[in-house]
Amino acid sequence: MLSVHGRKPAAVVVEPLAKLAIAAGLTPNMVTVIGAVVTTAIAVVLIPAGFLLWAAILSGLFAAFDMIDGTMARLKGGASGFGATLDATCDRITDGALFAAITWWLIYSYDAPKPLIVASLLVLVSSQVISYVKARGEASGLNLVGGLVERPERLIVALAGIGLQGLGVPYAIDFALWILAVGSVFTVYQRISMARRLDSIARKATA
Repeated sequence: MLSVHGRKPAAVVVEPLAKLAIAAGLTPNMVTVIGAVVTTAIAVVLIPAGFLLWAAILSGLFAAFDMIDGTMARLKGGASGFGATLDATCDRITDGALFAAITWWLIYSYDAPKPLIVASLLVLVSSQVISYVKARGEASGLNLVGGLVERPERLIVALAGIGLQGLGVPYAIDFALWILAVGSVFTVYQRISMARRLDSIARKATA
């Protein structure tokens, strides 16, 4: 939802940063890779070590790179096919690293019950599937826009969960993961249903 409705408000902050990055000689692809490397490092180093609050704060800051590179590409005349592919690939890597690191912490530091570990693994897998359904649908000519839990929602809920847990709020990560697990599975269903409906409409239009 936020990927559809949240870009205009964010542009007030993102556009000046994008212009600064261009003035500094950075390219959109460079910003994409830098953001992915730093965000992945934050997740896999800080979360397993138990620095949950710092992981949440720093991950949230560097997640902004995901908007800056796209804005830079637009300001420079439009995104390239390679740039879009690189951006999507880096998003999958950082998402996987975040939820893998959370699952590691649950197992080795939180002494989490098995159902919570299953929920975390479910989020890890379903987050990739949500993006894949969209990409595969678009490759087939279906414009799959929207869904209950897209990437911005996943990041906000997950980082809020680990941040609040780091502040000592009990069961914050538990609530976050269960919300994401249920919401992500529903979003997979939403997008598959959307693909089926759009494909049916397209077939009727060409019949």
